[in-house]
Amino acid sequence: MGIKGLTKLLAANAPNSMKETTFESYSGREIAVDASTSIYQFLIVVGRNGTQMLTNDAGQVTSHLEGIFTRTIRLLEAGMKPVYVFDGKPPDLKKQELAKRHSRRMDASEYLAAAIESGVKKDIEKYSKRTVKVTKQHNDDCKKLLRLMGVPVVEASSEAEAECATLCKTGKVYAVASEDMDTLTFGAPIFVRHLMGSSRKFPTVQYEVAKILNELNLTMDQFVDLCILCGCDYCDGIRGIGGQTALKLVRQHGSIENIVEKISKVRYQIPENWPYQEARCIFKDPVVSVSDQNHVIEWTTPDKEGLINFLVNENGFNHYRVTKAIDKIKAAKYGSSNGRLHSIKPWLRTSVPLKRKETKCQLGTLSSFRSPKMFPLQVYMDLRPKVFGCSNPPTVEMGTKHPGPFSRTACFSA
Repeated sequence: MGIKGLTKLLAANAPNSMKETTFESYSGREIAVDASTSIYQFLIVVGRNGTQMLTNDAGQVTSHLEGIFTRTIRLLEAGMKPVYVFDGKPPDLKKQELAKRHSRRMDASEYLAAAIESGVKKDIEKYSKRTVKVTKQHNDDCKKLLRLMGVPVVEASSEAEAECATLCKTGKVYAVASEDMDTLTFGAPIFVRHLMGSSRKFPTVQYEVAKILNELNLTMDQFVDLCILCGCDYCDGIRGIGGQTALKLVRQHGSIENIVEKISKVRYQIPENWPYQEARCIFKDPVVSVSDQNHVIEWTTPDKEGLINFLVNENGFNHYRVTKAIDKIKAAKYGSSNGRLHSIKPWLRTSVPLKRKETKCQLGTLSSFRSPKMFPLQVYMDLRPKVFGCSNPPTVEMGTKHPGPFSRTACFSA
């Protein structure tokens, strides 16, 4: 969930603290990636058709593997050095929020059953996505894949956002890529949302904590209190106090303690046994595993044999495409300079680039590539993997053998 309404609050009161950027602008940078957020997105988007998901021969879901594999290669080829951070044990204070999420999934399951019975495809699609949960197996699969790719994995002691923020504050990475706004509350100096955004609807946006504090005219402690008042994963806010009112009160009184003392108890309902102090401690002094300045993060050579065995033999990926992908990873890493990757290069393509709306995923029976149409050669910059020599992307039947990591990249940009 993050912080309720924080995006709108910052847009209205600290617009100069956020700016639209481009995917390419992070070339040569180390980026901490919130793994759970990414995996959740892949499980919802990659290969989904109603209740059906992309699977291998054993019926095990592989959407998360294709998503992680494709996205990571795109990051590496763009010259970035990703560090994936996985959640550890959640704080006890988060149990209530986790229980709410579980309840919402149970409700969605009931609605899904009704939608399936009625046959309303739109409702089936909607409620099917709401039942998705990232499991330990999903996380373990992705950790194994990333390590085989030579990409560092950090297992957080507790919250991944806190771990990412610490990596950024200690200079081990340049920025944090996530969708959870509480990354800012944990103090990440540079926070990037929608890093893989490829549409105007969700442009890549960069936030800087120092600029936020300057524009809001708050200290970091006051910003943490503001976020708690708005409502966070660890406790609810004060009923009747929204983002704008919370900002006004923090500016006027300086802290939650003073606010609680001064505001009308008739007008505002303060939660009984409100654990705002415990929430404050989690944000200000989180449990992390990489606080040691000597902690080393390394990018290594991909394990070709291990990747082929895991992706092809165990999960049904296409052998040819996996080996080609491994070559891309090696080329990106060997093209590095002074510890940073610089491998952005033009793709050679024999057709005019398709518009986004013309490259939607098509789900159906497996079809072979059509004969390529010939066009004048055109060289242009493009960072996404492509399917070459096709007038249309291939289609896939869900629940069958995995067709390979890039069989749908013309229609899905991880």
